[in-house]
Amino acid sequence: MPAPTPYLHFAGCARTALEFYGQVFGGEVTVHSYEDFGRTDGPRDHVAHGELRGVVSLFAADVGDGQQPFAAQGLLLSLLGAEEPPVLERWFTDLSAAGEVVDPLQRRAWGAHDGQVRDRFGVTWLIGYEGG
Repeated sequence: MPAPTPYLHFAGCARTALEFYGQVFGGEVTVHSYEDFGRTDGPRDHVAHGELRGVVSLFAADVGDGQQPFAAQGLLLSLLGAEEPPVLERWFTDLSAAGEVVDPLQRRAWGAHDGQVRDRFGVTWLIGYEGG
């Protein structure tokens, strides 16, 4: 069964966000500007559609006229068990750069490790793994 893929709308920083996520998670970043698509509902050089494809996949774009940028409360993008523990620990550290550790990555009473980090683009990630 396919899983949902996040599609984030940013206020002019989609290219920077996609490049950042590409550095953190690896994968291939593809970006198309409003000009590339012949669209006139946003700045010509802003991202009309961008994509990160890899272990972590997501879409992003810059908001067009009349659209609201990404903002969320009560939403976590979960990467529980998505990779081996050392990789998940590196992702946690990298996502926290210029961001905020909401709940440190730590061993829990039930034996798993998890933590929450809000990156510099306002996206909150839940990262964790069993044992370790």
